[in-house]
Amino acid sequence: MEYSAQIIVHNQKSRIAVQYENKPELVARFRKLTDAKWSATLKVWHLPDTKENRIRFNLEALVLKPHVALDKIEQIESFKKYLNTKRYSPNTIKTYTEALQVFLTFFNDKEVSKINNQDVVNFYSSYILEKNLSISYQNQIVNAIKLYFKTIKETAIIVEKIYRPKTQKLLPNVLSKEEIKKILNAHNNIKHKTMLSLIYSCGLRRSELINLKMNDIDSNRNLVIIRQAKGKKDRIAPLSLNILVMLRAYFTAYKPKTWLFEGRIAGEQYDERSLSLVLKQALEKANIKKPVSLHWLRHSYATHLLEAGTDLRYIQEILGHKSSKTTEIYTHVSTKSLQNVKSPFDDL
Repeated sequence: MEYSAQIIVHNQKSRIAVQYENKPELVARFRKLTDAKWSATLKVWHLPDTKENRIRFNLEALVLKPHVALDKIEQIESFKKYLNTKRYSPNTIKTYTEALQVFLTFFNDKEVSKINNQDVVNFYSSYILEKNLSISYQNQIVNAIKLYFKTIKETAIIVEKIYRPKTQKLLPNVLSKEEIKKILNAHNNIKHKTMLSLIYSCGLRRSELINLKMNDIDSNRNLVIIRQAKGKKDRIAPLSLNILVMLRAYFTAYKPKTWLFEGRIAGEQYDERSLSLVLKQALEKANIKKPVSLHWLRHSYATHLLEAGTDLRYIQEILGHKSSKTTEIYTHVSTKSLQNVKSPFDDL
């Protein structure tokens, strides 16, 4: 059945309000749920805000702890609505709301309007540093805090003075061409082989592959069109002729309806977790013990392009990097120049 559900505060309690078509059979089904009630004021059915009910009505993305203050619940749900209106991706909305939940719960007994910059510093030292949380997670929380406090009127926070933790300088993980070849040839299944090959051959992110549709493959110009990727930007990537042959064989075998790569049900998007499992199985078959992720294929593609002499500006465009500095990191992992450096040890 079609419905809409949201978290509300009713009679000082957190509840899940559900609206759906007014049919006797649907009302009868809802009445059977534990503590389900009709609000004549709000004109909705509502029931307790529990983990089970959140899962039942697809609200599990934000699982709040029982002790979270009601004013914090309202703030988090209001922030979530704001992110939706700004058309942030579902993954970003989930990440930011969960990060904000952690921050606001830390100040459960303090009014949101009275939280100040020193509180943010105390949160860093008493929560993030004590738990030894990663730099990326710290950045997620900072992004969520800064964006949230920009959206509310009454605040003691000076957003511009919220500092960002020092970034770790980590090199991207890169595989050799021999390792890439083993991974891409590991599967006999044409669908699995094509998915992994397309990620590497076009430098795609996992979500970008999942979101491809059939008309995004321009076989006349040998291009792949990546629509509304990170940063809500469209871009194009060159399509290998060998990949085009592989895609045609895949089309013939699977005949996808809507998405380029579909799940077991026709017209349904392929699951991201299943795609990760496809890679895991390829690694096992190729006997590669490294903790390879799908993003390693993208890093390897960029590095191999650089080593082949491709200009960094083109690599930046293909990968969809906003800043050239992001692309320049591949110069630190390219081995082409380093291999020409002779060690003084050889002259001893």
